[in-house]
Amino acid sequence: MRTLSIDIETYSPISLAKAGVYKYCNHPDFEILLFSYAIDDCAVRTVDLASGEQLPAEILRALDDPAVVKWAYNAAFERTCLSAYLGRRLDPAGWRCSMVWAATLGLPLSLKDVGAVLNLDSQKMSEGKSLIKYFCIPDKHGHQRLPGSDPDGWRLFKTYNARDVEVEIQIRGKLTNFPVPDYLWEQYEVDQRINDRGIRIDATLAANAITIDESHRAQALARAQALTGLDNPASPLQLQEWLNQHGCPIESMAKESVDDALAYASGEVKEALELRQELSRSSVAKYRKMMAATCTDQRTHGLLQFYGANRTGRWAGRLVQVQNLPRNYLPDLAQARGLVRDGNGEALDMLYSSVPDTLSQLIRTAFIPSEAHRFIVADYSAIEARVLAWLAGEETTLAAFKNGEDLYCATASAMFGVPVEKHGVNSELRQKGKIAVLACGYNGSVGALKAMGALKMGLSEDELQPIVDAWRQANPNIVQLWHEVDNAATRAISTSKPVTLRNLGFEKKSGMIFITLPSGRRLAYVKPGIGVNRFGGTSITYWGQGVARKWQKLETYGGKLVENIVQATARDLLAEAITRIENAGHRIVMHIHDEVVIDEPINSGTTVTDICAFMNELPQWAEGLPIDAAGYECGFYQKD
Repeated sequence: MRTLSIDIETYSPISLAKAGVYKYCNHPDFEILLFSYAIDDCAVRTVDLASGEQLPAEILRALDDPAVVKWAYNAAFERTCLSAYLGRRLDPAGWRCSMVWAATLGLPLSLKDVGAVLNLDSQKMSEGKSLIKYFCIPDKHGHQRLPGSDPDGWRLFKTYNARDVEVEIQIRGKLTNFPVPDYLWEQYEVDQRINDRGIRIDATLAANAITIDESHRAQALARAQALTGLDNPASPLQLQEWLNQHGCPIESMAKESVDDALAYASGEVKEALELRQELSRSSVAKYRKMMAATCTDQRTHGLLQFYGANRTGRWAGRLVQVQNLPRNYLPDLAQARGLVRDGNGEALDMLYSSVPDTLSQLIRTAFIPSEAHRFIVADYSAIEARVLAWLAGEETTLAAFKNGEDLYCATASAMFGVPVEKHGVNSELRQKGKIAVLACGYNGSVGALKAMGALKMGLSEDELQPIVDAWRQANPNIVQLWHEVDNAATRAISTSKPVTLRNLGFEKKSGMIFITLPSGRRLAYVKPGIGVNRFGGTSITYWGQGVARKWQKLETYGGKLVENIVQATARDLLAEAITRIENAGHRIVMHIHDEVVIDEPINSGTTVTDICAFMNELPQWAEGLPIDAAGYECGFYQKD
C-alpha cells in the first residue's frame, strides 16, 4: 500500500462552522459514521461504523504508517477527527491535502466547485447537503437520527460518502502534471502542528468582556430611549427620523455620516449620536467566537488555514479571524485588562471614555501564554514596501531601509525634494509620505488615497493627485515594474512562450498562466486571456472566485499582479522563517501576515534577539533584500 484516500462522515452536536473541527470532534457524543477509502486509488470501499462495522486492521496500521501517504480533500478535518476517534494524535507528516493542491493552482476550495471547474466524470452529489443535515446534525429535540430512521436515505448517504473519495482521486488525476513541491508539503506539516497546538484563551477575560458589554449596551439603550422617546433608538431608520426632526439632517446612519454629524452637533443631538456610536460597535463578537471555539484544554485550535488565500498562497484566518484583530493603543492596557478580568464594569466605564472601544482594544489580550510561559512576538518591519522596492530595484528606497531611515520621511523627502524628519524639519510632510506609501505602491491613485483615509487625515481633495504624481516621480522603477509585469504577462498569454522578467518568470501552460516567484514557488491564474477593460484598453483576464465566491471571469492589470507577487514573496519569507523557528524547537502558536507569536518557557533563556535572528536569516533567493525583524516579550498578546 502506497496511498490511502479517505473521506469520512461524522456526527456531533457541536456546530462545526462556529466551533471548528477540534472542539467539534472532542465532544463526548462525536462519532464517525462512515469511513470510505481507496487503497492506491483502486476500488472505493465504505465502512459503516454507525451500523457496527469495524475499520480493517490494515487501514488502522496504514493510518500510523508514515510510509503510506494519506490523501483527503481538506485533510485537516479527516486527520483531526480520526485522531479524536482513535484516541491518539495522527502525525500530519503522513498526510496530504488535495484541497491545498487545488489552491496552489488558483482553483476553488470547495470539493463541489473544484469538481465542476475541472469537469470531472464523477461530481459531488447534490443530495449531500440534505443528508448531512439529517444524519450529521441533531434534530430539533437534540437527538441523533440513526441509520434505521431512514434506511433508503442511509444507503444514499453511503453512496455519497464513497463518491467523495472518487471525486478526490479524480481531482488528483487532473492535477498530476502540476505537483506540489515537497517544501510546500513540509510547510503544510508545520502549519498542521501549529494548528494542533492551538493558543491559550483567557476565558475569564472573554466571558467578563461579554457580560460588561451586555450591561453597558442595556444602559446605553435605556438612556437613548429616555433621551429620544423612541421604542428602539438602535434602529437606524427611527433614529435618523428623530435626528431630522431635531435639526440634524443626516443622509444615513453609517459610521462616516455619524462622525461627520458629530463635528457640529451639540446638546441632546450630540448625545444621541454618541449613544448611536456606542450601540453600533461590535466590540465583543470576537470574544464570543473565542468562547465558542475554546476546547477543554482552554485553547482554540485551527485558527489559520494553509493556502487559504489561494491567489498569493498566504494563510487565511478562521473562526476568530486573527488576521484582522483591532489594534490596541491604551497606555494602561494592563490596568484596563485587570478591571475586565475582575468584572468591574463600573470602574471601566468611569475611567475610560468608551467601554466598547476599550473592550475592543483588549481583544488581543485574551490570547495568553501557557502556564509558566511568555510570549515572544516578532515581526517584519514594512515587509511589503521592502519587497516591492527590492523587486523593482528602487535603490533610493532600498538605501533608506539599509540605513535604518524612517520610510515615510524618506519617501516624503524624495517626493518633495526637501529633508523630512519625523519630529523636526518639514515633519508635516511625513503624513503625505505615509499615505502615499500605503496607497500608491500597486498603481493606486486618488481613489486608493481616499480608501486609505487621506481626507480624514486632513488632506484636501486638491492635494491628492499631486501626491500621486509626486510619489510616482520619486519611484520610477516601481512604476516601470507595473508596466513590465503587465507586458510580460500579456506576452506570455498571447504568444504561449515563456517570458523572463528580472527574477520572475511568466509561462502559459495547460490553460493557465504561471508566475514564478523569486523563491521558485508559482502563482497560477486559470484560463487567462486578453480582453478589453472599461476604459477601452486591453486587460488581462482569468477565471477565479469573485463576489460571493462565485466562479467567474476576473480582470487584472500590472499593478494588481505586482501586489500578488509582493504579498506572495513576503509570504514565502515568513513561511521559511516559521519552519526555521519550529525546527529549532520553539513553539509557534499564532502568526499574522508578517508576525509570529511564540509560546516560550519563562526560564528557557531564549531572547527576542534569538527569534529575530531566525526571522532575519535571508534565503539565498532573496539576496539583497533588506529585511528587518524586531520584537518584544509580553504576558498577554498585544501590539507593541
